[in-house]
Amino acid sequence: MSENNPKISNNEIKFIRSLSQKKAREENGCFVVEGEKMVAEAAASGFAIKRIYRIEDIGETAMSRISSLDSPSPVLAVVSQPPLQDDWRESLKDNGLYLALDGIRDPGNLGTIIRIADWFGIRTIFVSADTVETFNPKVVQATMGAIFRVKVVRCSLPLLADKVTSLGGNVYGTFLDGENMYSQELDCGMSAPAVIVTGNESRGISAELSSHINRRLFIPPFPADIRGSESLNAAVATAVTVAEFRRRQQCGSGL
Repeated sequence: MSENNPKISNNEIKFIRSLSQKKAREENGCFVVEGEKMVAEAAASGFAIKRIYRIEDIGETAMSRISSLDSPSPVLAVVSQPPLQDDWRESLKDNGLYLALDGIRDPGNLGTIIRIADWFGIRTIFVSADTVETFNPKVVQATMGAIFRVKVVRCSLPLLADKVTSLGGNVYGTFLDGENMYSQELDCGMSAPAVIVTGNESRGISAELSSHINRRLFIPPFPADIRGSESLNAAVATAVTVAEFRRRQQCGSGL
């Protein structure tokens, strides 16, 4: 790694700028992280770093050209993506709590959900094919480094749901017509896998996937008989739901 080389060529600048596009990221198998914390997280992870650029080495003008942020950070790194997993089943264990994201399109939401998973000790998130790309720059920045600790696996969520139930686990989804989450017994994945599904920001969980969900939950407003906003933001709903599952697990009871 030639991070101490003070020069950056025009070809390098062009290449780094191209990584703002999904096609270039997929073709080259790498992505960009910016900021001291993010680069430190990348260096401490098992991800391979191709090169690190520091503003004191390449200059403010060059850093402005390669940065995707409004105010260029002092350091930027080009990082290799982890190899794609051939079979999503390898990431599903006999127990444990997982997240599944159905059509999440907002990069900020996906990044925040990855960060939520990291906070609550969820190490694998399954996502549908139409969920925003994992290494989108806005997703990466929103994770605040959690992207280096949480695995994101793309797969058919209906197949995932069927596999979980075949293993004796439960697939939970939040719906406006679901059962009050706080009065339901919740399986935290202690003896079989448990999956919490979060749906698309506007349409919720798709009809195709809904039929494969065996536990429908509702996050009640407060007071329960007065509802102001129509629904919660996808990331917020995920945080509230996961927090309740982990609270039950810490209390040692499903209720």
